[in-house]
Amino acid sequence: MSKTPRILAFAGSTRAESYNKRLVRIAAQAAQASGAEVTPIDLKDFPMPLFDEDIERDQGMPETAAKLKKLMIAHDGFLIAAPEYNSSITAVLKNCIDWASRSAPGEAALTAFQGKVVALMSASPGGLGGLRGLVHVRSIFGNLGMIVLPDQVAVAKAYEAFTPEGSLKDAKQQTAIEGLGRALAAFLQKL
Repeated sequence: MSKTPRILAFAGSTRAESYNKRLVRIAAQAAQASGAEVTPIDLKDFPMPLFDEDIERDQGMPETAAKLKKLMIAHDGFLIAAPEYNSSITAVLKNCIDWASRSAPGEAALTAFQGKVVALMSASPGGLGGLRGLVHVRSIFGNLGMIVLPDQVAVAKAYEAFTPEGSLKDAKQQTAIEGLGRALAAFLQKL
C-alpha cells in the first residue's frame, strides 16, 4: 500500500482577506477529500527579513525561515495560490523561496524543492486572473527541480468571484480549482 501524500497548501499573500487564500482553501479541501494529508499555512505566520547573504553569514537562517523550510521538506507537494503583483510574483512568496533554497551544511542542494510536485493557481481583481504572474512562478519552481503540474487555474475579477461561504460562484471554476487539488493528490499517490 502506498503512503499518504503530504501536501503543504498556502497563498503567496499575507493579506487577511486575500482572494488567493480563499482559492487555495478550495483546492486543499479537494486534495484532502482525495486522500492526501494537507497542511494549510499562512505566510503571515512566517515573517522573515528579505533574503541577504550577510544576514545568513552573521546570524544564520532566521528561525521562521528554518521552520518554513522544514515544513517544505516534510511534504511531498505544494498547492500554491500565487497572486500577481505588477505582472510577476509577490515579494513575500519570492522571499520564502529564496530562504528555503539555501542549503544547510551537509544538506543536498534545494532539498525543499527537488523532486516535489506543485499545483498552481491564482486569483486577481484584473481580467487575466494572475496569468502573467503564474508564468514567473512556474519558471522558478521548474528551475528549482520541482515537477509543476501542467494544469493551472486563474480566476479573474476575484472581488466578485466568491460566495460569502468561500466557494466560487462559477461552478466551472469551482470544479477546476477542486480538480487541481485532486490532481496533485492523485499524482503524488502514483509516485
